[in-house]
Amino acid sequence: MNNPDKSPLTYRDAGVDIEAGDRLVGAIGPMAKATARSGVMGGLGGFGALFDVKAAGFQDPVLVSGTDGVGTKLMLAFETGRHDTVGIDLVAMCANDVLAQGAEPLFFLDYFATGQLESAVAEAVVSGIAEGCRRAGCALIGGETAEMPGMYPPGHYDLAGFVVGAVERSAMLPRQNDMVAGDVLIAIASSGPHSNGYSLIRRIVERTGLSYEDPAPFTNKPLGKALLEPTRLYSDLTLPLIRSNSVKGLAHITGGGLSENTPRMCPDHLRPRIDRTSWAPPAIFEWLQAEGGVETDEMHRTFNMGVGMVLAVSANEADKVVIALQEQGEDAFVIGDLVSK
Repeated sequence: MNNPDKSPLTYRDAGVDIEAGDRLVGAIGPMAKATARSGVMGGLGGFGALFDVKAAGFQDPVLVSGTDGVGTKLMLAFETGRHDTVGIDLVAMCANDVLAQGAEPLFFLDYFATGQLESAVAEAVVSGIAEGCRRAGCALIGGETAEMPGMYPPGHYDLAGFVVGAVERSAMLPRQNDMVAGDVLIAIASSGPHSNGYSLIRRIVERTGLSYEDPAPFTNKPLGKALLEPTRLYSDLTLPLIRSNSVKGLAHITGGGLSENTPRMCPDHLRPRIDRTSWAPPAIFEWLQAEGGVETDEMHRTFNMGVGMVLAVSANEADKVVIALQEQGEDAFVIGDLVSK
């Protein structure tokens, strides 16, 4: 007959270290405090996070929310041991989406789930989240850390993010009633693949036989570090243009590329006409296409091809908008226009 062990068990015996979680919350506090902005109420530790939209300066606000993750780009973080940039990706994928509605990102919450909490890894991830919030201009006001033994392989974790922004009712985007054939499409450059297409990227890297520590053929960085280049945040560049009514529509170029994301801002009677010859995709995309033997249409449907955000503006505003972006050191260029269906 079996004699089951009847000794007392603790949550730690089951694989959950409450004390480690408490220490992590203590470490996160200063990071979150550094992202504080007007409208933040209270601090971490409550059952809900508080934000005063009126104190943030809005008169007739519409709230705009977004949620996203980082996808299989996390696998590169696991394989390279670099965890300090995926948090920036997490914020960017959410914050750039609400920008496309004309909204200013106000606050952010994160969800970090792992099988066994490794404090150094978690702190690196959250430091990236805080940096992403700083770049977006929003506050990190809450989140959740879940330790779930058996749910994830050792050394793995998952991330999700949630952002809330606000826009004055009169300034919401896209302004589809104002869009006309002949409006110009202006691109703002991406920093690389951002957080899309990484299942294909990892397959291509496997085919090349390169290690993530090998020099990248398209830059002077190690391959893993180059591929982990974080997603850009576009708040500083686009919010002034939105507030000056210079922009009729914005498209955040994520999964599906230009071909699927740009039409999302257009009214039913118009479509975007993209001139693929109007810019040269960065070297990383040329390398991926060559090594993977990927068809050009497939590249444009999978990756942003060097374009992170597209603005729709009046033809008579286009030069002014491009110059305004270039004066900030930005790589901005005309890539097409709107035409009647």
